[in-house]
Amino acid sequence: MALDPNERPSQPVVKFESMLKTDDVYFFDAEDFEDIIHYYLNNGKISLAKKAISIGLRQHPDVMDLKLLNIEVLVFENQLEVAEKLLDDLQIMDSTNEEIFIQRANIYSKKDNHEAAVDMLQKALELSEDSLDIYSLLGMEYLFMDNFEKAKENFIRCVTFDEEDYSSLYNVVYCFEFLEDYEGAISFLNDFLERNPYSQVAWHQLGKQYVCLEMLPEALAAFDFAIIADDSFIGAYFEKGKVLEKMGKHNEAIENYETTIKIEDPTSHAYLRIGKCHEKLNNDDLAKFYFYQTVHEDPLLDKGWLAITDFYYRKKKYDKALFYVNKAINIDGENALYWKKCAKIHLALENYDEADFSFKQAVDLGNYELDTWMQWAEVVAHNEDIPSAIQILTQGLEFYPEEAEIEYLLTGLYLTMSNSEKARTSLTNALKTDLDKLSYFEKAFPEFYQSIWTKNIIADIKKASK
Repeated sequence: MALDPNERPSQPVVKFESMLKTDDVYFFDAEDFEDIIHYYLNNGKISLAKKAISIGLRQHPDVMDLKLLNIEVLVFENQLEVAEKLLDDLQIMDSTNEEIFIQRANIYSKKDNHEAAVDMLQKALELSEDSLDIYSLLGMEYLFMDNFEKAKENFIRCVTFDEEDYSSLYNVVYCFEFLEDYEGAISFLNDFLERNPYSQVAWHQLGKQYVCLEMLPEALAAFDFAIIADDSFIGAYFEKGKVLEKMGKHNEAIENYETTIKIEDPTSHAYLRIGKCHEKLNNDDLAKFYFYQTVHEDPLLDKGWLAITDFYYRKKKYDKALFYVNKAINIDGENALYWKKCAKIHLALENYDEADFSFKQAVDLGNYELDTWMQWAEVVAHNEDIPSAIQILTQGLEFYPEEAEIEYLLTGLYLTMSNSEKARTSLTNALKTDLDKLSYFEKAFPEFYQSIWTKNIIADIKKASK
């Protein structure tokens, strides 16, 4: 199995690389070749690993472990048929080697046959004396199958074997989170911390579970313990800052975000959060400074551009907001959020044609939020293109079939076109879905709301509902 990728080159590796620089051929023990191959695989040097396998098999043609490492590389390179044939040959020679079944499982997994991969790993478990890695592989296969209970069980076994196996610990918590069993995650992590009270990773994960349950004082305490365990743990400071924000303690939040910048190179996310805090504190100049730092640090971070745009939008400085959202669009014209924000700014500026175009771009790029359909239809209706507005709302209704506001808006548009039959259908649907939102229709179309026609339909619906 894989060794630590951060290990230093061993003497055999140094000797092997020295050999490659000359025409000499040195002899290595089979175990030395295994160490050399593992070193290259762990450091992503596949071509050198293949070279070591080739020379190793020439010097030790009958060594099973070298043959299995050759198969591992073939599987990695998706040469699955060749790998399967070699495994068939090896299994005839030794049917009790668990690594054969592990590699067969890897092949099945590559073919998206995860049930068969699990079967192979179960056979490997029956043959293995050291099953930690097999349980980890089983956990991953169950994740691929969306069987989070089984995945969780196997990752818990890994953590039980090795309490410093943080990869498996993260996966256990991930399974709890996906199952929305936050109490279960908290119970598991508290049990883990009883045995490992100085595990900064476990404290950090515990804090995040408390955040999910809005237990902010408990979350804050957990992040503090993570920091006590490791005072350079950036993730704990960052999450603590977010909790302090939620608690309205923005100055303390800023201190924690600034700590992350002191410990390591600044990140756009830290700058963004500091900017948001200053905005809450009405420190407008500092907020702008940190928002600008955000996009300078990472020009592709959409939240940074949106923060600057929203800052000016809230100040009703729409021209400046438009300037920055257009800069964002020039960097990433495929971002639906940029286009939606651009549409809303044009709407505020009463640039209805531009707003129409921007809403269309947002929808074409996958933004199907309710207010997108509603505002787009209102823009198009303002341009006196009622049929297109109706078409937009009809499309929106496919995504929100139970949304009364769409039906109320459709009612008014149909009445504008003197199509009383379709208007009656839409108003009836709206009233049956949500009578309380009738005020939306009253506000949008007061002239139609006051009509006898509307009052008769409302009376009929109320009578039928009794």
